[in-house]
Amino acid sequence: MTCMTAARTTSADHSHLGLRERKKIKTRTAIRDATYALIREQGYDATTVEQIAERAEVSPSTVFRYFPTKEDIVLTDEFDPLLMEEIRKRPADEPWMETLRHVMTKAVGVGLAEDLDVLKLRSHLMVQVPAVRSRMLETMSVTGKMLTQAIAERTGRDPESLEVRVYTMSLIGGLAEITLYWAEHDFRDDLGELLHHALDVIEHGLPPEKP
Repeated sequence: MTCMTAARTTSADHSHLGLRERKKIKTRTAIRDATYALIREQGYDATTVEQIAERAEVSPSTVFRYFPTKEDIVLTDEFDPLLMEEIRKRPADEPWMETLRHVMTKAVGVGLAEDLDVLKLRSHLMVQVPAVRSRMLETMSVTGKMLTQAIAERTGRDPESLEVRVYTMSLIGGLAEITLYWAEHDFRDDLGELLHHALDVIEHGLPPEKP
């Protein structure tokens, strides 16, 4: 999920994809890498699409063809479809929350192992840049739609039912808050532990208040 992972597209197995799709992924990755490098050098606000295009060796129109806004470059990745694939690979009779814990733990592990600096940068921008945080909230529905379908397939419910839609967006919002909380506390906490704690709250509700 966009707000939880920063796994590089180059780490995924794209051998099954056609040449055209592999070129698209290569271009998106180059644009993101250029964006991250420029933000580290001069900050988010000072980084322009024209500069990103020049660094990535593409035209500004190409940047906009792949990413409608500058904020989308920071927020989007190739990982959401891979998460859905991982969910569908799990045993059909496995309890839903066990599936979710397994897949999300794996996703966080990949992000931490492969691109910790990028994951921290993205998380920091979500907290510090209002435009990024606002766009994150707007685009959560994209991940939500994919996850809604996966939940419906697993539970046998109608993906358009109120129950599935409310549960899905509650889950997406909760997972987003993990990233924000992690960044707001200067990345001191273990992200994996935060994930499991959040999933406990989602599954069981608020724990008893400590005396």
